[in-house]
Amino acid sequence: MVTYEALRRDAAVNTYITRADESLSALGFTEHSFPHVCRVAEVAGQVLKALGYDSHQIELAKIAAYLHDIGNLVNRVDHSQSGAVMAFRILDHMDMDAADVATVVSAIGNHDEGTGVPVNAVAAALILADKSDVRRNRVRNRDIATFDIHDRVNYSVERSELRILPEEKVARLELTVDTHFSSVMDFFEIFLKRMLLCRRAAERLGVTFQLTINGQQVV
Repeated sequence: MVTYEALRRDAAVNTYITRADESLSALGFTEHSFPHVCRVAEVAGQVLKALGYDSHQIELAKIAAYLHDIGNLVNRVDHSQSGAVMAFRILDHMDMDAADVATVVSAIGNHDEGTGVPVNAVAAALILADKSDVRRNRVRNRDIATFDIHDRVNYSVERSELRILPEEKVARLELTVDTHFSSVMDFFEIFLKRMLLCRRAAERLGVTFQLTINGQQVV
């Protein structure tokens, strides 16, 4: 049986994740390695658990999250589609049930804000978990003087937490931002498309997406 924990122990899968992150490092992107994919997996699982989804759907969300960025091994451009194809090959060779492969592949292929659509609950949970992982320690550049806007925005986030409030039917991303490094406007300049996708993902799960920055609701 293919499980999240089995994938975490798979040497080939872990090589793809490592090498994909190395490619992004060469391009100057933030960290997309094990701290990111494991955090996204845990949060995606928590999202579905909080909303009453069964353990099988939760497991599929964690699997999709662990594999979601391997397409960066091919190219950053269209990495969600290439990653979906890679995931199909991996999971098919591991004899995963075809219906489960289909769910995971469609989630991975739809997680990026450029072309993504929350086509199912697993995709929606992956989107919310992935886009909520904004934090200072994902920034690789250690020279603050040379930060670009992406570095500044990510570095400015001292705390990020995605909270699911089932009774209120709300998915709330709470950020604590040090505005010395970037402004709220900087955040929206690079994250607006991501937040709009989060709104659609939340709607797919039957909840409303909210964003708070330093205690103030901005979405």
